[in-house]
Amino acid sequence: MAQPFELPDFYVPYPARTNPHYEQARVHTKAWARGLGMLEGSGVWEEHDLDSHDYALLCSCTHPDCDAEALSLVTDWYTWVFFFDDHFLEMFKRTLDREGGKAYLDRLPAFMPMDLAAGFPEPTNPVEAGLADLWRRTVPHMSADWRARFAESTRHLLNESLWELSNIDEGRIANPVEYIEMRRKVGGAPWSAGLVEFAAQAEVPASVAHSRPLRVLRDAFSDAVHLRNDLFSYEREIGDEGELSNGVLVLETFLGCSTQQAADSVNDLLTSRLQQFENTALTEVPPLMLEFGLSPEECGRVAGYVKGLQDWQSGGHEWHLRSSRYMNGGGAGAPALAPTGLGTSAASIRLAAGVPGLRSVAHVPRREVGPTGRPPELHMPYPTRLNPHLDAARRGVVEWSDRIGLLEPQPGVPASDLWDEPKLRGFDFALCAAGIDPDATAEELDLSSAWLSWGTYADDYYPAVFGRGRDLVGARLANERLRALMPLDGPAGTAPLNALERGLADLWERTAGPLGPGGRRTFRRAVEVMLDSWLWELANQAQNRIPDPVDYIEMRRATFGADLTMGLARLGHGGALPDAVLSSGTVEALEHAAADHGGLVNDVFSYRKEVEFEGEFHNLVRVVENFFGCERPQALHIVTDLVDSRMRQFEHLISGELPLLKDDLALGAEARQALDDYLGELQDWMAAVLTWHRETRRYPDAELESGRAPVEAPPRPAVGAPSGLGTSAARLLADLAAASR
Repeated sequence: MAQPFELPDFYVPYPARTNPHYEQARVHTKAWARGLGMLEGSGVWEEHDLDSHDYALLCSCTHPDCDAEALSLVTDWYTWVFFFDDHFLEMFKRTLDREGGKAYLDRLPAFMPMDLAAGFPEPTNPVEAGLADLWRRTVPHMSADWRARFAESTRHLLNESLWELSNIDEGRIANPVEYIEMRRKVGGAPWSAGLVEFAAQAEVPASVAHSRPLRVLRDAFSDAVHLRNDLFSYEREIGDEGELSNGVLVLETFLGCSTQQAADSVNDLLTSRLQQFENTALTEVPPLMLEFGLSPEECGRVAGYVKGLQDWQSGGHEWHLRSSRYMNGGGAGAPALAPTGLGTSAASIRLAAGVPGLRSVAHVPRREVGPTGRPPELHMPYPTRLNPHLDAARRGVVEWSDRIGLLEPQPGVPASDLWDEPKLRGFDFALCAAGIDPDATAEELDLSSAWLSWGTYADDYYPAVFGRGRDLVGARLANERLRALMPLDGPAGTAPLNALERGLADLWERTAGPLGPGGRRTFRRAVEVMLDSWLWELANQAQNRIPDPVDYIEMRRATFGADLTMGLARLGHGGALPDAVLSSGTVEALEHAAADHGGLVNDVFSYRKEVEFEGEFHNLVRVVENFFGCERPQALHIVTDLVDSRMRQFEHLISGELPLLKDDLALGAEARQALDDYLGELQDWMAAVLTWHRETRRYPDAELESGRAPVEAPPRPAVGAPSGLGTSAARLLADLAAASR
């Protein structure tokens, strides 16, 4: 049977190397697997299966520099995890036995005790026995912080198999954002990153392990690993196993395109994620080391970790080309077709640069967009209820903004003449607040309206004041002063000097007073996440770099202030939700779907304002234009489809996964009601955000054109029509658009 698509040209910037202890690891892991019952008689593997998969080769390619003992142990870990995947497939996925699968998974965390002295339960199958043996041999070499992080990633890898099982049972294919997030957990690459720390003797210091740069490195690494695997495993997973969790199938379904076009787009996204990894390693990790004052030894460990992740990428690609587990015969990905010898340097440069990477730094600021017309219709199943105190809040927020000084230029601060009273009245932030919390008291609604006004003013202030001069230092100092105005206990550490600071100081005093210590920490963290996200935007502007689409969507939740604005409705409600509910994958997925819906609604409505009048490119429509090399109509079509798919995912989670969560956690009546109330708040939030965008005078063409004319940008030479990597979906969508006219 012919392959379903031709493998694309892969971006592999680092050479693959093989560990000299390969043969020793291969012999060792076969004896280890047989001793634990993974081979003959397991009903899953025979000896020839293990030989043909050759996990020792995988680990020898992905960990080329570790010693023989470490290589054998890491190979055992991978043998175990692939056996688990196939064992779970045979036992539960093929039979669609979710109840049995859950009971099976619920036992496994007991085989990862933080203290080995706690002991292990008696294993009942090879997966349990293997995990106990591996944990016992590994954790003495690592810190308590690493143990906790690695145990968490292992639990994610195991438990999220239920998500795959549920989707197979329902015949449901995830949307692209949902898929990327869930694949990180199910696919296990974050787990692989943890083993890189062990094998490379490069444990990441605890002080920076959860920082944005290290998180982005891990996530970009994970996405690239999984997307590469999706390309090679499509034939096996879709044709043989009946899987629906494959990136090629996800894009094939979402874009409505051919399998080959979806595969090319997956490869473009793979390239983009690798280039995101490189950009983060070069531009974000060194400042992080300075900021946290890491010692030379700690800096060396971080550098070793980065190198270990790079080795894994190249080694993983090499293994996919050579393992019989996957589709690897012929196509552009086959070794024989890779350019070699004299005359191939130009081809290597093209592959190394990558067309998406070249386009990402070719943004033309303030290019003319022209009238965008009526915004598209979007799926919104929830009504907007408005607070009865809306009119009073409209008057109150204008009075507050004027008193704080948001409606006048700041002395000595160029470009700070941002708002006046007519603009503010047209923005109508009280309308948004009234929909977010329709049951708030008049005082609560005044506070929420002021928070929305301050947050939007700050969002306008940072690019205007710090962005034009690329003043990242000034922005960072501004953030530190704003943090000092939000004390968790006692007076603020500084006195406000301008309207931005006066506004936050006033809002924090009014908000934090009634909250307990935990509520203050949570709400302050929501504000800090938003502040830090604006530094990320400014850094991109300094590079004139349009962000990677995955990084953009995930950061959009922060730049839009979703945590802050969602939290406004909960200020006076307290909380009765157990921690197990709030930390569950289902609730996290609900929150992310809601946050994405709100942020991307804003991108749909604000495109012209941002791109033409502000020279901005932090907008998903612009990001999609750049990634696919397409025009605005096609990009807008993709983004609106994504907005609607996130809403439908939210609905699916409520109807399909939420009942399972309630039963799995055995929630009582009070906790169930608290969870339903929380979902109602998320629904109110999404409905209010969409209603506000439809009603505000911040974005319509007429309002934009009646204000200050946009500054003309110098023309840049045309680079021709889009071609090559990243343009297949654009061409497809253009054809579809033309056919529908």
